[in-house]
Amino acid sequence: MIIDKLKLVPHKPGCYLMKNKDGVIIYVGKAKDLRNRLNSYFHSSHTGKTARLVSEIADFDYIVVSSETESLILEINLIKKHDPKFNILLRDDKTYPYIELTLDSVPRLLIVRNAHRKKNKTRLFGPYPNVYAARKVVNLLNRLYPLRKCQTYQKRPCLYYHIGQCLGYCTNDVSKEKIEKMEKDIVSFLKGNSDIVTNKLKEEIQKESDLLHFEKALELKNLLDDINVVLVKQKIEVNDNIDRDIFGYFSDGNYLSVFVFFIRGSRIAGHHHQIIPLIDSESEELTRYIAKFYEKAILPKDVLVPDIAEVNLLEDYFKVKVKIPFKGVKKKLVDMASDNAKKQLEDEMELVIKNEEKTIKANEELKNILGLDKLDRIELFDNAHLFGTYNVSGMVVFIDGMPAKNEYRKFKISVDKNDDYGTMREVIYRRYFRVLKDNLVRPDLIIVDGSIGQMNVAKEVLDSLGMHINLVGLKKDDKHATNALVTFDGEIKIEKRSNLFHYLERMQDEVHNFTINYHKQIRSKGLYASILDDIPGIGKERKKELLKKYKTVQNMKKQSVEELSSILPKKVALELKNILDSLDSEESEKNK
Repeated sequence: MIIDKLKLVPHKPGCYLMKNKDGVIIYVGKAKDLRNRLNSYFHSSHTGKTARLVSEIADFDYIVVSSETESLILEINLIKKHDPKFNILLRDDKTYPYIELTLDSVPRLLIVRNAHRKKNKTRLFGPYPNVYAARKVVNLLNRLYPLRKCQTYQKRPCLYYHIGQCLGYCTNDVSKEKIEKMEKDIVSFLKGNSDIVTNKLKEEIQKESDLLHFEKALELKNLLDDINVVLVKQKIEVNDNIDRDIFGYFSDGNYLSVFVFFIRGSRIAGHHHQIIPLIDSESEELTRYIAKFYEKAILPKDVLVPDIAEVNLLEDYFKVKVKIPFKGVKKKLVDMASDNAKKQLEDEMELVIKNEEKTIKANEELKNILGLDKLDRIELFDNAHLFGTYNVSGMVVFIDGMPAKNEYRKFKISVDKNDDYGTMREVIYRRYFRVLKDNLVRPDLIIVDGSIGQMNVAKEVLDSLGMHINLVGLKKDDKHATNALVTFDGEIKIEKRSNLFHYLERMQDEVHNFTINYHKQIRSKGLYASILDDIPGIGKERKKELLKKYKTVQNMKKQSVEELSSILPKKVALELKNILDSLDSEESEKNK
């Protein structure tokens, strides 16, 4: 069938969708020539991930478009829509921290990850190599430049004002010129001019030393050291002060290593690297990587790429200039990125192989032990409650051995009582009635955190829906550690040092932690609401303000009476504080 279908594919650009025997899309790709590309899958020998993909292909579809740019746009949209398991790269949910200087009349400094949430209406600087570095920068600048800290103005100066990190904009008239001068210094610093801050710090250190305030001088000296360690990065030879990203790559035939330098203010501000399995050509994979990269990062003015990247395609896609340098300093920078990509692959290859053993091979072992034809998707369930109250369930999903966090689901159980079987019955019905109704992808295996009792309840619900899905339970020993798979035919003991044991343990920990965290949120909100409802002077509007500002009861407990008085009358704030403190005392007594 496939061979006959290949003869009908045109020699035109477009996208192709590979399907398994169940009709599920397992891979999406693009090609300049659809027929040549599809023929290469079925008439050539393959290794690694490509060989595994080909072994699972039962059918394919294709979409013809008028240009390569259209095919790239369509490919990325199709991958977002179908989330095929072999398009591993595009499931990477890593985002990069940026520092935002807001455009308010009195700006604030924030750390943000969603760089595209306010297009053209904000000032963003970065990306930073990690959130720790970004926080260091923000904390440093907030110490030196007393900008506004509160999201909304308070009725009186807050703690930041009293410790000198805010000028009290809520009550004091601060000149526009003073604010603009601070903004100018901060922007200059964040664009790479560290001298303006280091000089300011040196002046402050000298001033405090002259006044014999040695502890304060030492504190400022430590801040200066933070700049040297965290902020001042490697100076590069291109001194045009243009923000640019530099891509390099290395491949061993089975994996592609990509390395990116972030150049900001003529300095290397950070880097990112990733190792991905090769399925398409190196050129296709690198081009796709770069195109996808800027969905979660800001596109700089200048992008430098290796000579295998499809530059014309990327330029049409981004609507900016993408360059392949062939000589000079910029070529050296691309070569440096490629050298780093090679080193990363050499250093991490063993780790990549071990990770595959712990995921893909362990998943394969589980499939064989249970005698399944395939095991692409596993859905796991766990329940949590507090003496029958705040009853919840959580579901996590593993696809091809890896957690698919965007597929996780939370369930608030309708009846609050200590009934594990009733909870299992409700959550299984709600989940798989939805799967039937919306024609969602069915799992190959359901794992419940329990023994044969929970399994029988789950099977009863699935049978009532006319669904036949493989089902197992996980049994724990007296030390609360997983030691066996429970099937309807009996128990299967698992060797505790095996990859399969660690795989099952990882899945069990994942679903347990996900469910417990949700349970804590629900419990905190419920406790919070009941406390507020019982206090005279806290009506609907004040309750709403408190919930909006503090989110959880734990956050409220940390506040002073003065802080709570920004929303409540002082007498009511004092009453609330006393109740919260008494709750802490009760919990301490219970734990003794």
